Amino acid sequence: MASIKRGDTVVVISGKDRGSRGKVLKVIADKGRLVVEGVHKQKHHQKPTQKIMQGGIITKEGAIDASNVMLYCTHCHQPVKVKRQMKEDGHSQRLCANCDTVLD
Repeated sequence: MASIKRGDTVVVISGKDRGSRGKVLKVIADKGRLVVEGVHKQKHHQKPTQKIMQGGIITKEGAIDASNVMLYCTHCHQPVKVKRQMKEDGHSQRLCANCDTVLD
């Protein structure tokens, strides 16, 4: 779970949206779930409020389990595993396991 952050591009590897690629919008770390742009669309009934004048049925993304996605490497153009490497300043950086490209 620590290898995926908000703003990363991920690929869904299992479930009804398998093969879909999208940007991580939200990470729910305590439940191990992610909200990915364009994946797991759900319909919600929205009541009119002062903020949203027109109610109706809206479609938005639902959360999916983090184990169902893999990080997408823009250099190798495929889903990849992540490895970590320590920098000189003591912080670690994420690397693509295939091509050693820095993912941060």
